[in-house]
Amino acid sequence: MQVESPFKEAIIRKYPEQVVIVLARDRSGRINPITLGWTMLTSNVPPMMAFSVGIRRYSLEVLRAAKECVIAFPSELQTQETLLFGTKSGRDTDKINDSGISVIQAKQVDCVLIKDAVANFECRLTGEFPTGDHVIFFGEIIVAHVNPHAPGRLYTVGKGYKMSGITVNQK
Repeated sequence: MQVESPFKEAIIRKYPEQVVIVLARDRSGRINPITLGWTMLTSNVPPMMAFSVGIRRYSLEVLRAAKECVIAFPSELQTQETLLFGTKSGRDTDKINDSGISVIQAKQVDCVLIKDAVANFECRLTGEFPTGDHVIFFGEIIVAHVNPHAPGRLYTVGKGYKMSGITVNQK
């Protein structure tokens, strides 16, 4: 049985939802990470991912200028960093420095990887599409990295950045 419901009530039923951290270098040379929930694979050949950024976010202008990024899947041990990256603006804050998160240089893009993330994907942005109050970016994955020692992935489990680790058998 289905009961008609307002969108705002029905959409909260989507949880748990994966979160990613998208990182790009801004015009001043500082790395700007943003936590996002709306991401997906879009192609296997070539490997591509898409993610959505709000039109009022500082990260939108950073990504447009950088034309490349890293998409990181945070581990369940990175809750506080993930919260900071999703609630503070890189316009006013050096989020990498403030978080103390460990990063290492990416191989093919001018950015960094999150050292203890479950996985990192270096991407060249190939396009964007406006969708109301967000813009969807499309990125071709040019290098992928995994951390075989990372614990489970971090997910949003409810409205308002409520986070939880979920371990999924990777075999």
